[in-house]
Amino acid sequence: MSPFDLTGRVAVITGGNGGIGLGMALGMAEAGAAIVVVGRDGEKNRSAVGEIEATGAAAHAVVADITSEADCAAMVAAAKDRFGRLDILVNNAGINIRKQPEDYTAAEWQSVIDINLTGAFIGSQAAYPAMVAAGGGKIINIGSMLSIFGASFAVAYAASKGGIVQMTKGLASAWAKDNIQVNAVLPGWIDTDLTRRGRREIDGLHDRVIARTPAARWGAPQDMAGIGVFLASPASDFVTGAAIPVDGGYSIQI
Repeated sequence: MSPFDLTGRVAVITGGNGGIGLGMALGMAEAGAAIVVVGRDGEKNRSAVGEIEATGAAAHAVVADITSEADCAAMVAAAKDRFGRLDILVNNAGINIRKQPEDYTAAEWQSVIDINLTGAFIGSQAAYPAMVAAGGGKIINIGSMLSIFGASFAVAYAASKGGIVQMTKGLASAWAKDNIQVNAVLPGWIDTDLTRRGRREIDGLHDRVIARTPAARWGAPQDMAGIGVFLASPASDFVTGAAIPVDGGYSIQI
């Protein structure tokens, strides 16, 4: 059996109806996993399920707010009810509010932290008992290159994603005894709805990204498929607490 084979595994992917989440979902589906797409937009969820099922994989959609403990419990219950187990959780759902720090309201700051960081923690807590029951599991937290760098226009986002890296390390340490590996992925500039808004809002962003990225292009959601399969599969059984950039080399440049 291939160490990258996900046959019989079940993955819950928050924000799995587009962008990075859908890129990972399609990669895991092609490796054999059943996918539970979690998002707030039911129509986008259904569209993503259709794309995943077109690969021949089984998929199911759940409308949920990841900041709600009840909704996170329900998404785990849906995975178990539909597919009998939960093996993989991708904490991908997130938002950004681009402003200079002096212009944030406390409510805007809190909303970014709640969705990007607290939501990932609540989701991980909800998944933990199901993974213990399955004999182990994989949690993949989506950080950002702003887990490494700062940006004047994304202070709340950077704080939340820096927190993701430290939370990943803590969970990896706590749950190693349960055969649960917890890792973070730090995407670079990936072509998604979120970053397209960034290009509209930040003058010259596109050219600066291309100039700094050795790969000389923006990433595509499908560029996240391989790292997703690796961290979800037995191939990564001795990898935990890591934060892995997937950025075309952006973070190695000065």
